[in-house]
Amino acid sequence: MGNAMMADQEQADVRLMLAKLRQEHEDYDAAINAMIQVGCDALRVQRMKKKKLAIKDRMTQIEDQIIPDIIA
Repeated sequence: MGNAMMADQEQADVRLMLAKLRQEHEDYDAAINAMIQVGCDALRVQRMKKKKLAIKDRMTQIEDQIIPDIIA
């Protein structure tokens, strides 16, 4: 039973991390849109987009851990 509780806690921690990453991804999206609206230089916008993509990749990795692939 101890292992099941540890697994539940670990899964809760992973879900919390995923929620934080989703929020960070949304924050980057808003920041990028604001930068584009005010005419920020393209290089800075591109750097922000690269960071946003890295966060998205990390979210995908975590989601793959939570939801195992189902081979049909």
